[in-house]
Amino acid sequence: MRSTEVTPRVVQSAFMKLRGCWKCIPPLSPLRTYVVAKSRVFFRAFHSSHPNFLSPTDMETINTTERLTQLRQLMKDKKVDIYIVPSEDSHQSEYIAPCDARREYICGFSGSAGTAVVTLEKASLATDGRYFNQAEKQLDSNWELLKQGLQDVPTWQEWAADQSEGGKTVGVDPSVITAPDARKLAESIKMKGGSELRPVKDNLIDLVWGEAQPPRPCEKVRVLDLEYSGKKFEEKLEDLRKELAKRKSLGFVVSMLDEIAWLYNLRGNDIPYNPVFFSYTVVTPKTATLYVDNSKLNCDVRSHLGNAVTIRPYDAIFDDIKTLSSESTQANEESTPPKKFLVSTKASWALNQSLGGEEKVEEARSPIGDAKAIKNEVELEGMRACHIRDGAALIEYFAWLEDQLINKDAKIDEVNGADKLEAFRSKHERFVGLSFDTISSTGPNAAVIHYKPEKGNCSIINPKAVYLCDSGAQFLDGTTDTTRTLHFGEPTEMERKAYTLVLKGNIALERAVFPKGTSGFALDTLARQFLWAEGMDYRHGTGHGVGSFLNVHEGPIGIGTRVQYSEVSLSVGNVISDEPGYYEDGSFGIRIENIIMVKEIETKHKFGDKPYLGFEHVTMVPMCRKLIDVELLTPQEKTWLNEYHTEILEKTHHFFKDDSLTMEWLKRETHPY
Repeated sequence: MRSTEVTPRVVQSAFMKLRGCWKCIPPLSPLRTYVVAKSRVFFRAFHSSHPNFLSPTDMETINTTERLTQLRQLMKDKKVDIYIVPSEDSHQSEYIAPCDARREYICGFSGSAGTAVVTLEKASLATDGRYFNQAEKQLDSNWELLKQGLQDVPTWQEWAADQSEGGKTVGVDPSVITAPDARKLAESIKMKGGSELRPVKDNLIDLVWGEAQPPRPCEKVRVLDLEYSGKKFEEKLEDLRKELAKRKSLGFVVSMLDEIAWLYNLRGNDIPYNPVFFSYTVVTPKTATLYVDNSKLNCDVRSHLGNAVTIRPYDAIFDDIKTLSSESTQANEESTPPKKFLVSTKASWALNQSLGGEEKVEEARSPIGDAKAIKNEVELEGMRACHIRDGAALIEYFAWLEDQLINKDAKIDEVNGADKLEAFRSKHERFVGLSFDTISSTGPNAAVIHYKPEKGNCSIINPKAVYLCDSGAQFLDGTTDTTRTLHFGEPTEMERKAYTLVLKGNIALERAVFPKGTSGFALDTLARQFLWAEGMDYRHGTGHGVGSFLNVHEGPIGIGTRVQYSEVSLSVGNVISDEPGYYEDGSFGIRIENIIMVKEIETKHKFGDKPYLGFEHVTMVPMCRKLIDVELLTPQEKTWLNEYHTEILEKTHHFFKDDSLTMEWLKRETHPY
C-alpha cells in the first residue's frame, strides 16, 4: 500500500472526516464517546509536534514575520499598499471552517471577532473587549492591537483610511467583505486622500498559506424532519415569495448559511459546531435554485427537495446571477421604477458586483433572518425539552466535578473537565454535538471572556478559585448555551458581591415586562444597573439570538449597545440569551447565562392598546449557593430564585434516580432560601 506523508493538511482532512463520522453514531452508544475521546487525543498529540499548525483552540503566540514578508511581496506584485483581512468567510459566518481562518493564520489571534490590516511597513489587529486579554497573549511583536470601543482608539476602518493618505491603494478580497462595508471604507479612503479600495480576486492569504491550508469541507447534508422544524420548506418558500411580491423584487440572492439551512429544512456539518453547509440560493417568484456541491446530497435530500428546487454547482453562483441579472434587465425595461434583486446587507461585495452593482440591487435586512428568529411552536417546545436534558448533563457534571476536587482531591485540568461534560451530554437523546468550544476556566482564566483551554496549555481546576463554565450543545430539537460560575471552596467577599450583582441583573432582565415594539437595545441597562451602581460593568453584549438546531449566535435580535439591536424589536417566539457578567483581569470572572424566550404577558392595563411582552426561561441549572450574598437580594428576587430552583428540581430529578451523588448535590443547590 502506498504510504502517505502525515502533514497538517492530511490530518486536518482526516479530523474533519472523523468528526462527520462520529456524529452518525447513535448518541447513547459507548462507541461514540470512545471515538470522540480518541480523535481528540490524536489531534492534540499531533498539534504538539506541529506548532505551526493552527488548531481552533491554540492560545500560544505564533511568529508571523515570514508570513507577513510573503504577504507584503504579494501586495507589491498586485500594486496594493494596504491589505484588509476580515474574520469572516464568503458567507459572513461568525464561526468558520478551518480553511477560512485567514485572519488567524496571518496574525495568530484565534478569537472569533477581529480584522487584520497590513501595510507595507506595519500591521494592526482590531478586536472588541471580549478578546483584549487573548489578543495580547497571542499577537507577536509585529502587530499593534486596536482595542475597539476604548476612547481614542481608532476603528480598523479609520486606521486603514489613515494609512492610505497620500494616494495609497487599499485591497481586499471582495468575497469576504459586505457591499455596505466596502462602500463605507471606500468613502473613508477617499476622504483621507487615499487612491481607492480595490477588489483583489485572488485571496492573498490563501496564496501565502499554500499547501498547508486545510481543504474545504465536503460533509453530507441531512434532512431535518418536520417533527423538529415544525414547518414544511415549501411553506417557507411561499412566505418568502409573498414578501418578495410586497417589495416588487425580481428575486432574493441568499448567502447566509444558516438562512439557507433553515429555509430548506436541511442541516450540514461543514463548520465546526454549526450544522450548516456551504451553499447559496436564489429564490424568484417562480424558481428556487440551490448552489451546493453535488457530492453532499444523498437520495433523501434530493427526494426531500423534489421538483421544487433546482440544484446547481456551488461555484456557478457568480456566473449564474450575472446572467440572471442581465436577462432580467432586458425583460424589466418597461417597469417603473425598475425592479431589482434583493440581497441581504450581509451579502458580499463580490455578489453585489455580479448582480450589476448598486443600481441593480436592493439591500435590506434579510426577510429569512427575520422569519427564522421567530420560532414556531414546535421549535419552542423543542427548546424547552432540550434544555431540560442539557441541564441534567450540567448538573451531573458539576456534582461530579465537586466530588472529584473536594472529596477525592483529584487533579483535573480545564480540558479534562470540558471533555467530561461532553461525555455527560452525549448520553442524552437527540444529542448531535457541541454548539461551540466549551469555555472551561479556573481563577484568572475566567477573566478571559472567550477563553479556550488547550491540552498542555491550560490550568488545573483550582477548588479554591472561581470556576466559570460556558458551554452548549446541538440537539435535533434545539440549541443550548448555558454559563454557570461556581466556587468549590470559600469565595472572597468581592467574588460573592460581584456574583450577586450579576445575578440581580440576570433576574431583572428576565422579569422585565415591556410593550411590543421594544428592542433589546432598550432593555440592556436592566442587566447592568446593579453593576453600574457600584461603578462596575462588562465589555460584551447582554444577549444574543439562538438558533433552533442552528447557529448558537443568531441575528438579527440581541440585547446590548450595538446600534443594530435598536433596529429590530423583540417579538413573541424570539429565543435569546441573558448573560451579564463581571471580570477582574488576572483574578476572576463571573458570568451567568440563561436562555429565555419572548412571550406575551397578561397585564392589568394595555396602554396604547399594545400587547405587553416578557420572558420565559428554559435553562435548567441551579445558581451557585456559595457565591450568593443573600443579604443583597430583595424579597422578590429571593422568591424568583426559590421558584426557579423548585422548577429545576422538578424537571430534572428523574434523571438521577439511581445517582445519589448528583441527587444530593441538586437538592442542596436548590434548597429554598
